[in-house]
Amino acid sequence: MEERAVSGVMAPAFYELHRQLKEGTAVHYWLAGGRGSGKSSAVSIEILLGVMRHPEAHAAVFRKVGATVRESVTEQLLWAANALGVRELWEVKFSPAMLIYKPTGQRIFLKGADDPRKLKSMRPEKGYIRYIWYEEADEFSGEEELRSINQSLMRGGERFAVFYTLNPPRSTAHWINRALVRAKLRGDSVVHRSDYRGMPREWLGEAFLAEAERLREEQPLAYAHEYLGEAVGTGGEVFPNVALRTIEDAEIRGFCRVRRGIDWGYGADPFVYLAAEYRPRRRELLVYHEFWKRRAGYDEIAEHIQGENRLREAVYADSAEPRSNSELKARGIRVLPARKGPGSVQHGIGWMQNLAAIIIDPARCPNAAREFGEYSLLPDGNGGFLAGFPDRDNHCIDALRYACEREMRGAGVSFF
Repeated sequence: MEERAVSGVMAPAFYELHRQLKEGTAVHYWLAGGRGSGKSSAVSIEILLGVMRHPEAHAAVFRKVGATVRESVTEQLLWAANALGVRELWEVKFSPAMLIYKPTGQRIFLKGADDPRKLKSMRPEKGYIRYIWYEEADEFSGEEELRSINQSLMRGGERFAVFYTLNPPRSTAHWINRALVRAKLRGDSVVHRSDYRGMPREWLGEAFLAEAERLREEQPLAYAHEYLGEAVGTGGEVFPNVALRTIEDAEIRGFCRVRRGIDWGYGADPFVYLAAEYRPRRRELLVYHEFWKRRAGYDEIAEHIQGENRLREAVYADSAEPRSNSELKARGIRVLPARKGPGSVQHGIGWMQNLAAIIIDPARCPNAAREFGEYSLLPDGNGGFLAGFPDRDNHCIDALRYACEREMRGAGVSFF
């Protein structure tokens, strides 16, 4: 009965996701897509079915701003109830906002995340909050905010399903686009992508389809972003060649061209030590080891480097810090100064930009993944970008630049 109901209201693009949810394949479900992709409709259907299927289950649905709850997720859930033919089984309340399943009293709480105090009222008398949905998840401030809410709600039950629906922002540096890449590498997550082309034509209407086709012909980049849900970039990303993937231990054991670099940091700035394998034929760097810490002491730094760099291979560090470099030399680290000069930053970043790929393991090197992913030119306020590379949030970038000094000199990059 349920499968027949789903087939009539859910696009075929979501059938596999429906199966995964029933089997409990994952905990976190990221649904990314453009206009008319059907992702919000699919999630609203899944939440209603899940609550009705499991008597102990409740749900919590969030928008970033509470004022948008009524005209967005409330209407979406009521649409799903009508589509499933169960509207008469659900009562709607607006203060506080919730849907109540009449046969059992189970609740779907509807909240804005703009006031953390609102979370305190979401405590069902019986059962637990099994389903959590963040609609327009890219509007939230970051993964930390979502994680904090999840930690407050994911208690008292054995199985959970957390949904994140979003139209991917244009910038590849946006936190949620980076979160999508990391989610693909996690065993507890599913990333589902959809667009309007997977929806039945009659559900969208000819006017919608005509508008999409017009934009595809006139502005293909805008079409890719708005209708296909692609993060097409702003044009200001410095490292579009960055790729995130897992680098396994067996792969690391085969590395033979490891380059190591240090960027010194004091006070608010972190100390960074990076190790990366260089593959000249493929023109790739594989960043697989990171030590990132504020107020790290010399003994701690030396002990860490000795543990990673057991063959005492050369480590390149900022030549502007001779005293710190000497401290490490005295502790047995083979530190060589990375020579700097006018234009060295531009040339070094240019060399890295011209690589086929900078591959970073986000689990082993989370700060490197964040820095390289977010590093962008500064806007000039007129739709363009300021000249030069920003000197901020670039500690891992500098460490990798120093690590590859030999390659840069061999490629004709001048540091003098």
